[in-house]
Amino acid sequence: MYAAVLILMPGLCPAERFKMNVLSLFDGISCGKVALDRAVIKYDKYYASEIDKYAIKIAMKNHPDIIQLGDVRDVKDETLPEIDLLMGGSPCQGFSFAGKQLNFGDPRSQLFFEFVRILKEVKPKYFLLENVKMKKEFQDVITSYLGFEPIEINSALVSAQNRRRLYWTNISDIEQPKDKKIYLKDILEDGIVDRDKSYCIDANYFKGGNLKQYFEKHRRQLVFDREPHNNKFKQTATQSYLSPKHKTLLANAGDKTRGIGIHNEKGFWRKLTPVECERLQTLPDNYTEGISNTQRYKTLGNGWTVDVIAHILSYM
Repeated sequence: MYAAVLILMPGLCPAERFKMNVLSLFDGISCGKVALDRAVIKYDKYYASEIDKYAIKIAMKNHPDIIQLGDVRDVKDETLPEIDLLMGGSPCQGFSFAGKQLNFGDPRSQLFFEFVRILKEVKPKYFLLENVKMKKEFQDVITSYLGFEPIEINSALVSAQNRRRLYWTNISDIEQPKDKKIYLKDILEDGIVDRDKSYCIDANYFKGGNLKQYFEKHRRQLVFDREPHNNKFKQTATQSYLSPKHKTLLANAGDKTRGIGIHNEKGFWRKLTPVECERLQTLPDNYTEGISNTQRYKTLGNGWTVDVIAHILSYM
């Protein structure tokens, strides 16, 4: 059984950690709060700015003490106590190499400037901003506003997925996490895979539509119920198939436990389940339970790899 491993953090021992107030912008499912707890960092209040109702539902299910503030554009300094740590991952669709690269012309990416505004207003002791790998010219704009060069960390060092992200912070002397050597096969509920690390799970991991086209995308991570012949994975879908192993019709609808799948002469194929995606983000099993699978995939894709954030925060 897979289980998250408590990180032994450098620096101060838990008894010496200071108390503080935290403000998390674009908070999502509150991966930042999980990271603080995992790093054994004491804090008084955790304020969150988020507008996605499904993400808020999951955050409050797991952490009912969170103080939700709503839209980031409505967050004002005069309504807050002293903030010691400001963190957030502003929407990245305008910067991503996988997207249209509208950069700062994309309204979602313009929300970065709300982070800058609040940073200037609350003047926290520490800040942390996360975003995707992007063109150097866009990266330099963010650096010019924040005054610090980003550090790049690949989640592959602490999890079973390749997820390269940039982190801008005034927390100093951060080193790369040690490689935990966690592989995709280690986090599966069952089945086998054809690679060591999963590709990054994003917010579009499942949107419905044509399953045959979905599975034919060569970067999609597939899980197999048995060893394919000669280790060759033929990407040809057939009609809906009732898998004896998974006991449900999986080609046309999302099963709550096994995920979407199809079957052909090579065996049953499926995508990663929500629990497996939680493990990719180093979250506890069933952390996102309580919303539809589609929304679970979306909120997880928008979330942080918890152990990377815990590693960075441990240097405060």
